[in-house]
Amino acid sequence: MIPIEKTKTNNKTLILIGLLIGLIFAELDETIVSTAMPTIIRELHGLSLYGWVAGIYMLTLTMFMPILGKLADLYGRRRIYLICIGLFITGSIVSGMASSMTILLIGRGIQGIGAGGLMPLALVIIGEAYPLEQRAKIQSLFGPMLIIPQLLGPTVGGYIVGNIDWHWVFLINIPIGLLAALFVAKGMRESIGDEKRYIDWAGACTLILALLSLLLTPVLIDNQGYAWSSPIIIGLLSLSALLFALLVWIEAKAKEPIIPLHLFRNRNVVVLSLLVFILMLGIMGGMATFPFFAQHVMGLTPTEAGYLMLAFMAGAIPASIVNGFLITRVAYRSLFIVSFLLPIAGFLMLTQIGVATTWIYIVGAFFILGVGLGALFGGDNLIVQESVDTKDSGIALSTVQLFQSLGATIGLSIFGSLLSKHIKDGIAALDSRLPAGAAANIETGNIPADLPAALLHDIKQVFSYSFQNMFVISLVFAIAAFILCWFLKKEVLSQKAEEGMGTQSEAGAGG
Repeated sequence: MIPIEKTKTNNKTLILIGLLIGLIFAELDETIVSTAMPTIIRELHGLSLYGWVAGIYMLTLTMFMPILGKLADLYGRRRIYLICIGLFITGSIVSGMASSMTILLIGRGIQGIGAGGLMPLALVIIGEAYPLEQRAKIQSLFGPMLIIPQLLGPTVGGYIVGNIDWHWVFLINIPIGLLAALFVAKGMRESIGDEKRYIDWAGACTLILALLSLLLTPVLIDNQGYAWSSPIIIGLLSLSALLFALLVWIEAKAKEPIIPLHLFRNRNVVVLSLLVFILMLGIMGGMATFPFFAQHVMGLTPTEAGYLMLAFMAGAIPASIVNGFLITRVAYRSLFIVSFLLPIAGFLMLTQIGVATTWIYIVGAFFILGVGLGALFGGDNLIVQESVDTKDSGIALSTVQLFQSLGATIGLSIFGSLLSKHIKDGIAALDSRLPAGAAANIETGNIPADLPAALLHDIKQVFSYSFQNMFVISLVFAIAAFILCWFLKKEVLSQKAEEGMGTQSEAGAGG
């Protein structure tokens, strides 16, 4: 591993501003694009490829995340981070100039590659710029700050589409990306030795193919209508398993493995990887599909349903801040154990939702979930950074975030499929009481206005039972996550001997 020589001229304020601009704007891009998609699809005549716009982005983001983390460990965080911003800007230009869905998808793929390095590398750079207690407070705010794009995205996207042109949904990333790059380039100084570096090309290619085979399954299921039991999906999953087995064999022999196998001998890395995977797998699907329940059972508008979800962040933000102060004073295993009792309570409440459920009840359940899961905002990343050598921090963080992204992507697809099946089966049982040909529309929430009150009540009951079944599954995952917390090390975070860049001297400008 190449030792990275830290200089004393880092401006930590500029670095932090640049990283925050890059992260918030990458997140903002997602919500703006989602808002603009109906217009884009209409103009590019790409309805059949609608789902692929998000699918290709998540695919490339997840595939390249660990590779970019490893390259940052080898060639320096600053260089690779700026390359990631450059890729994101390039993808934005291609997407913004797109005249067809094919070009748009290429642009989104390039954007995804760049985005794959932004979050993990931002955390690594902050980890090397600030001492532990400051870093704990800063990272505890990172997750909550990313709620800003969720609030602004629909408004900004709607304004751009309605008053300017949808192409600027992407092109607006150019000046913001350049500004973020300027702050980081100006504030961060990093020099690396001239020793020869080795890139594990065989491992990198095998990892990409293994992740591609795995992640294509939910994308094909969501966008092409395949079932999880179809031969193509089973074949892709089998191929992915074989490729991951091959990857382990390659990495065991590689001089500089793309994912060092010794990371999986680190208890905290293994436990936190499993923890975020299980949580995302069991939580994201239910949370993402909940607006369907809010609109079609509770009778809320789409806007009201969206803002109802903010109760989660109302709990997560203060919990994250408190956790950032406590994590250097209290054993983090104890913090996680106490925190992860709350998601069990929250999901237990959600298993009881029905036609008569009020918005106050939902706000309470989501708030409890947010308080419990607030421990993850920055806490897991901080523990990983302090559990591995500084030279491995990039790939370690990227590996944990890879598991998080895999869980979210697969969970969204599985829960979407389960919800669809439960609703379809329930509506089929009512088919004899429904108008001819109405069942398919009702399954998607398009309920005829003139149905008898008793029948409408039964349809809402079907929706309610479907969500109850989903949240029972989420409850099982929440219990599994709670059990995993007991396997974390029982220790209080303390600063590693090597402080990292910018902490060797307070002479750094702005430090």
